[in-house]
Amino acid sequence: MRQEASYVVAAAHPAMPGHFPGNAVVPAVVILDHVGAALAAWRSDFIISRISRAKFIAVLRPEESFTVTLASDDLTSFSFDCQKDSGGQIASGEFLAGLSSHA
Repeated sequence: MRQEASYVVAAAHPAMPGHFPGNAVVPAVVILDHVGAALAAWRSDFIISRISRAKFIAVLRPEESFTVTLASDDLTSFSFDCQKDSGGQIASGEFLAGLSSHA
């Protein structure tokens, strides 16, 4: 099973002013937050319980659009891939997820 979701991190995002002034870069934690949002859009009853592996390959700048692709065979272990819509991989990794306590 696969799911894709597209995102843009606004230049006005609260993490941008300190990361890095004059040369803004979207922090890895913000990218991972969008991986979690992609999971929630696919399975609103699931949350990430553990990130097993995450590799950040390229810089994402504010206002650059990117796509998160999730894949899972068992809806327990997931892989993710983040690609700039203009081309080029940003990040990849794996995580475990389970039912939210609010489900």
